[in-house]
Amino acid sequence: MNRFALFAVMMTMVLLAAMPVSAEITANVRVDDSLFVTYEFADVDQAVYDQARIEFTAERIPEAIVENLETTNQTAQWGLGPLPLDFDDANRVVRVSFFLSGSSISSFSVNRTTLKRVYEVKTDWRKFQVNLTDSYSVDFAERLATQVAEWQKPNATTFYYESKQTGAPDILFYLVVPPSAMEVRAVGDTVFYEMQPYLEDQLLGTPFLILIALVVALVIILLYRKVR
Repeated sequence: MNRFALFAVMMTMVLLAAMPVSAEITANVRVDDSLFVTYEFADVDQAVYDQARIEFTAERIPEAIVENLETTNQTAQWGLGPLPLDFDDANRVVRVSFFLSGSSISSFSVNRTTLKRVYEVKTDWRKFQVNLTDSYSVDFAERLATQVAEWQKPNATTFYYESKQTGAPDILFYLVVPPSAMEVRAVGDTVFYEMQPYLEDQLLGTPFLILIALVVALVIILLYRKVR
């Protein structure tokens, strides 16, 4: 290897060593009527961590998600979690949590035959880019491009994906539907599951409401005649 090539290799190694890389990013998504989302940036480079302490806000990630959805004419609502933003100085961990909801996030319909609720959870929102600081960003769109249907399924209600890339943080993504969910499956980037019917669903599937409506109508007619 000539001196120029050796120098180029050494400089590349120096630049890679100088790049601020967090060891691991973990995303946990708990599915219910809305999504409860937690992102944890662990073992962050000290310089990046100190900068994040000053610059990073709890609103940054959910705002980035909503703005990205709006580029494809989708809308979503978000709200901060019980502990929106937490810094663990001892381990250089940044943790942020929030809720996501709206028809672009999740919806359900009722199967009129079984009366079970069929939920549809869209996961395209995960594909966004965000800056932890002005000098450090993560492109989740590129790192999490694999469709959820191709993710691992360690148990009946959990989807899991791990993205490893040289010179970049490992990304672990968990999406967990309710433990009582049935027929859990993914088609492309959409997760489907079923839940037992709610009381109102059962009532809608029976003639009980019609009977009540007829009784109420009869009472109104009798009262009207009595008043006259």
